[in-house]
Amino acid sequence: MAHFPILQSGVRNAARDEASIAEAALLARVASRDQNAFETLYRAYRPRLRQFLMRMTRQPALSEDVLEETMLVVWQKARTFDNGSKPSTWIFAIAWRQALKALRKQREPVEAVDPDTLRSNASGPEGEMHRRQMGERLRAALAGLSAEHRAVIELTYYQGRACREIAEIMQCPVDTVKTRMFYARRRLKALLLFTQEDLP
Repeated sequence: MAHFPILQSGVRNAARDEASIAEAALLARVASRDQNAFETLYRAYRPRLRQFLMRMTRQPALSEDVLEETMLVVWQKARTFDNGSKPSTWIFAIAWRQALKALRKQREPVEAVDPDTLRSNASGPEGEMHRRQMGERLRAALAGLSAEHRAVIELTYYQGRACREIAEIMQCPVDTVKTRMFYARRRLKALLLFTQEDLP
């Protein structure tokens, strides 16, 4: 009984390893200009990349543009993938760089838009109102973070990435990822408390 969580973890890791091997094979086919393989890869990554980029840019139209740019780079650079990291790490690293590039080009402030990320088990009108309030608070708090801090939160909590993988994606030392996570959590907590005080 005590070993059951360890066995579950091993099964999950094995499944992830198999997925990485399959994706590496798919990338190899993309490198040989197999359009069907590219379409398969695109369909598999679009939802995850869209969620990541939406939280990074906070702009639906821009996140779609960056997603398309990311997949264009994947198509063009697939032959440079050398299995030095997981395919997903390599692809998210491209998305990260493309998002930063797009954000640097933005000069005017834009209204923060973020998909609902909190869910409540409560039902009925009170539960719905609670979900809306919590969603609004979280959107406001996430909007107050820097792009680097939003990315660390997204990759850790929504994409399930480990610090070492995030360091590869963001091209920085692992200690930098840990430091960003520390400040992101602290800042997020402060912002959530601040927005809570604003609620009636």
